[in-house]
Amino acid sequence: MSEQIGWGILATGGIAKAFTRDLAVAGLTAVAVGSRSQESADAFGQEFGVPHRHPSYEALVQDPDVDIVYIATPHPGHAEAALLALEAGKHVLIEKPFTVNADEARKVTSLAAEKNLLVLEAMWPRFLPHMIRLHEILDDGTLGDVRTVIADHNQDLPKDPKHRINNPDLGGGALLDLGIYPVSFAVDMLGAPTRVSAMASFTATGVDRQTAILLEHEGGRQSLLHTALDTKGPNTASVIGTLGRVDIDSVWYSPTSFTVYDNTGGMVERYESSIEGRGMQYEALEAERLIRAGEIASPRLSPAESVAIMDVLDDIRSQIGLRYPGEAPA
Repeated sequence: MSEQIGWGILATGGIAKAFTRDLAVAGLTAVAVGSRSQESADAFGQEFGVPHRHPSYEALVQDPDVDIVYIATPHPGHAEAALLALEAGKHVLIEKPFTVNADEARKVTSLAAEKNLLVLEAMWPRFLPHMIRLHEILDDGTLGDVRTVIADHNQDLPKDPKHRINNPDLGGGALLDLGIYPVSFAVDMLGAPTRVSAMASFTATGVDRQTAILLEHEGGRQSLLHTALDTKGPNTASVIGTLGRVDIDSVWYSPTSFTVYDNTGGMVERYESSIEGRGMQYEALEAERLIRAGEIASPRLSPAESVAIMDVLDDIRSQIGLRYPGEAPA
């Protein structure tokens, strides 16, 4: 591999554009883009200065200048695209959710391990500076025994039934698009749950409109999580321990600030976040670090943990009765 790691961008929607902008912020290089049409690939390449512009995903993953593929398709395309890239010998960074379900996730992680290639879920909050600092606070015992996580991700999104957030054919609904953030955060803070409880209400198109989730973790610790796609919430989070708590400001899953309090209500620390760009560059920097080190799993979010999170999401979907077209009956 040359000193430069070449990124291939698979799909050309809004999230692909946001990611490619942040690659440039970090001085990383998108060398190729692939779309389902030459016109779309050319337009994307022109906008972002990407030199190689392919009219298919198959052509993109065969590009010899591409070392790692960022997968930005709608949710149901993640597994197929990841397997395509891995079979071509490319590392992959897969936009969240990792896949639509845990069975797909296991196929992707198994092939990555077989090929000795990096597979990383693009759960970008995991790699943001304020989340790294939060882990340092947990590790040094400032909060004591962490007992509770509270987080929401509620947005007022488009009502068009054909929009991907409302479309079951595109893996729509609050849970996989928004709720995955607090679920992943809870697993990050407290580990995989030992018990899952959930309830939901649905849109006219048959996807979850809002979902409430209660997770029990080892030792009786708990996570209280909520997500909705048609109401704007506070989008804050708290981590509560026996010696204090951390309150993360809105929007907690993007670059933001937080405050650490002790049990008297006294402020222990105020963390202020100031970064350039949206913050997606940090997951890309982690991917490049791992590739250069010859590693295929991030300590911040391993393939096994991404599979475990998909298991939790599968459990929630089973409880609320959300199944997507093409999935086998529960």
